[in-house]
Amino acid sequence: MSTDRSSATSRAQHPTLDELRAEAIRAARKPRAFGWFYVLEHMVRAMRAYGWTIVASALGQPLLYLFGLALGLAALISTPVDDGGVSVRYLVFVAPALIAAATIAVATEEMTYPVMSGFKWRLYFFGFSASPISSAQIATGVALAPASRMLAAAVPYYLIVWIFGGVETPATGWLAIGIGVLAGLAFGTPLMAYAASIEDDKGQFALVQRFIFMPMFLFSGTFYPLTNLEWWLAWIGWISPLWHASELGRMAMYGKPIGTGMMWIHIAYLVILAVGGYLMARRMFSRRLEK
Repeated sequence: MSTDRSSATSRAQHPTLDELRAEAIRAARKPRAFGWFYVLEHMVRAMRAYGWTIVASALGQPLLYLFGLALGLAALISTPVDDGGVSVRYLVFVAPALIAAATIAVATEEMTYPVMSGFKWRLYFFGFSASPISSAQIATGVALAPASRMLAAAVPYYLIVWIFGGVETPATGWLAIGIGVLAGLAFGTPLMAYAASIEDDKGQFALVQRFIFMPMFLFSGTFYPLTNLEWWLAWIGWISPLWHASELGRMAMYGKPIGTGMMWIHIAYLVILAVGGYLMARRMFSRRLEK
């Protein structure tokens, strides 16, 4: 009895290579299967460093926009907006586009510098890669973390819009939350792939903000129907995820008449951008982490 106990103690203190290999495989099995979740958890926890900024922007931004539009601009625009045969108040018209614009703004924050930081300044992506977590799982976790913040931005935005009377069909209006998150991913995942490809910061993201996000915000039918623009400016809206999301949001929030075919074109365009960008990001992450 004493001999068996001594042998077990010796094995525990001096395990064989096969035992160590089996233990390592057991320990790696869970992160190998759910690696994306650990990356997502890390990215969300990292957001706590600027948590008050997130809360303030999630509540303050819709209040500022809606005070400005509902009490300011809408007071000057007393004539209802004719949008595809439906006559709505100006606040009701702009509200779906503002929700989508808010989620896209989150994407420009979370899918640019934090991605570059993981590769260049803080190097935590290489730390993830040294564990059983694969490059594809890292890219998935990094893409899902901004999606969670987009959801946290879209929900209060929708509720505040609803309180202000900007939702005419609440039964379907809540779909604007999911549409907004999809719009954020449609703009954000290609941006994330671009951020993963950048070796040095030379102001590229400032250019994206000024020459891609701002023109898209101004010329995507956010503040007026896109049909008001000449064709040589309207094309910016046609290729913009913001316009496609705004049209879907208007359909959900006040029943803008959109044909079934056009509705699926809007959805397909956003999904193709989001999935295509995600696949490009996965490829860039693998290329950079495995070289």
